[in-house]
Amino acid sequence: MRMVDVISKKRDGKELTTKEINFFIDGYTNGTIPDYQASSLAMAIYFQDMNDRERADLTMAMVNSGETIDLSKIEGIKVDKHSTGGVGDTTTLVLAPLVAALDIPVAKMSGRGLGHTGGTIDKLESISGFHVEITNDKFIELVNRDKVAVIGQTGNLTPADKKLYALRDVTGTVNSIPLIASSIMSKKIASGANAIVLDVKTGAGAFMKTDKDAENLAHAMVQIGNNVGRNTMAIISDMSQPLGFAIGNALEVKEAIDTLKGEGPEDLTELVLTLGSQMVVLAKKAKTLEEARKLLLEVIKNGKALDKFKVFIKNQGGDESIVDNPEKLPQAKYKIDVPALTSGFVSNMVADEIGIAAMLLGAGRATKEDKIDLAVGLMLRKKVGDKVEKGEPILTIYSNRENVEDVKKKIYENISISDHATKPTLIHEIITK
Repeated sequence: MRMVDVISKKRDGKELTTKEINFFIDGYTNGTIPDYQASSLAMAIYFQDMNDRERADLTMAMVNSGETIDLSKIEGIKVDKHSTGGVGDTTTLVLAPLVAALDIPVAKMSGRGLGHTGGTIDKLESISGFHVEITNDKFIELVNRDKVAVIGQTGNLTPADKKLYALRDVTGTVNSIPLIASSIMSKKIASGANAIVLDVKTGAGAFMKTDKDAENLAHAMVQIGNNVGRNTMAIISDMSQPLGFAIGNALEVKEAIDTLKGEGPEDLTELVLTLGSQMVVLAKKAKTLEEARKLLLEVIKNGKALDKFKVFIKNQGGDESIVDNPEKLPQAKYKIDVPALTSGFVSNMVADEIGIAAMLLGAGRATKEDKIDLAVGLMLRKKVGDKVEKGEPILTIYSNRENVEDVKKKIYENISISDHATKPTLIHEIITK
């Protein structure tokens, strides 16, 4: 088999066989297929697309390119959740203990993040002593005993995806539905989950800026998951403005605690209940999404979800007393209100630019080497659709530097106040098959 023939075949819009897809992924991973041929095929896929079978084969070829995580020793149906990212996306911190409180195993593999704020691990490391460096045996023991644990990503998971993504990043082929979908799903499948819930974001703060693109990606990933034997559901949720109020690592941990108490922001709470309901149904703890939601609300109301968060923190070396005493989390030196310059209604927040404002404070990474300041960030006081008076704070800056004029400028440029405004719809679509 020759790579040039595989490229030509896809260039002409023809369907690649399983053997041809495996040949490409194996050869590119081991270095026998050069970058220029891999980028040529990626461009052909970008223009000619792939059918459902090809997408599933590409995903599984990437899964099989490296290690896979064996979670078979964990009792019950393991349900994983993936979000395509956004600003203030604190859902994992809430969902893990919430779902685990219903005796559903949550064996979560998470990473550190580039961008506006850190990844889930960075946020959890706002808690003194918390660590993810635990052995696989300890990880499995914790999940079997207490139903929840988080471990760092292994270095050799889906190496083909890592190599191909780096190539796509510099060849203009990142924004391709089959390539994005197979990239995301390969990592989820290699991580050992039996079932997968996907949160696909749409809007200014999302990778997929339009509803149509988000819908295409969500349907592609659900189809891949179900085609390879993983029960998969998805929702499409709004990211035209930040989720919740908190943007920043310790601030988001505090917001997660509030949400587990039933006192969190309306949009974050609704998103968590929507995603959590799908996880509960896939774990076969409820027959309908409505029944699942009732179960989740009950463990919030009776305190079991919050207690589970404490157990989770303690099990991984963290100071669980922060749940009752959140002032023990890292604290910023300065809290600076940003007042509205006019009266009216908040009509627009450009989510990704607000996220960049938080990154300017040190809440996120621009490069892998950057060090995160866990204490800093932004706390929204108003959301789109809210009324605001001139001089009233629209958000508060949490900073360890006194001069934040660059951050204020970024905020004023990306928050609009008008005579009228409409609250955005949070859940755009729920996809169950």
